[in-house]
Amino acid sequence: MFTLDENLRTLDKTSFYKELLQQTSGLLHDERDMIANMANIASLLFHSMSEINWSGFYLWKNGELVLGPFHGKPACVRIAMGRGVCGTAAERRETVVVEDVHAFPGHIACDAASRSEIVVPLVKNGKLVGVLDIDSPIESRFNNDDKQALERLAAALLDGSDIAD
Repeated sequence: MFTLDENLRTLDKTSFYKELLQQTSGLLHDERDMIANMANIASLLFHSMSEINWSGFYLWKNGELVLGPFHGKPACVRIAMGRGVCGTAAERRETVVVEDVHAFPGHIACDAASRSEIVVPLVKNGKLVGVLDIDSPIESRFNNDDKQALERLAAALLDGSDIAD
């Protein structure tokens, strides 16, 4: 049985991400299904990270990003390559950190309360699998520490899951 550490939000960022990655490893242990793993990680992020209002995944399917497992308010279902923060991260295949989504050209507003966003592309063996998307109602919520840690978390997800072709 998995037990969510309710004290994660009280830790400094370095300690928080160290513990979060350990909990991620625990969730991935003995489970290879990508959708199941994404669902658990979206929940872990939503319930562990402070000052966020949405966490989840979009999967790359038939030339577009399609909504996958998430926590938060209902979201946009399909996003074109290069559109919004998610489509931009997918197109560039690099993490995009946006301090103020209202200043981001072409931002897709699924939740009007969102002010900042981080999107980590999921790429395995050169193939785009999808993106991890996290929104916050706080401007400038995400920084380079978040970027590096969430990229490690995304890599753990990809390494610990079977990717369907």
